[in-house]
Amino acid sequence: MRQFYLQLYRHTLSDDNEDAWVELSGLGLHPDMIQQLAEFGIVEVRQGRVPVRHARRLHRLVRLRQNLGVNLPGAAVILDLLERIEHLEDEIEKLKRNR
Repeated sequence: MRQFYLQLYRHTLSDDNEDAWVELSGLGLHPDMIQQLAEFGIVEVRQGRVPVRHARRLHRLVRLRQNLGVNLPGAAVILDLLERIEHLEDEIEKLKRNR
């Protein structure tokens, strides 16, 4: 018998307000994990909140862990590399448009 899983997110993280902050309790992650990620420098935590852009990072990191079984430090490295690749791809697109 096949099993299916449904994952629900409590926040819609839009690009409209990059300066917005999200409550940690609404992310559905264990506080110890978020604290460890803050110590690694992956997320910034202030007064029980993280910036929206960091909430997106947390969701990507959780997907890496769940889908690929990567440990926390490994997922953090992969996340950093993916963000660097995205930045470089954006730079390439800018250069192509400015030809």
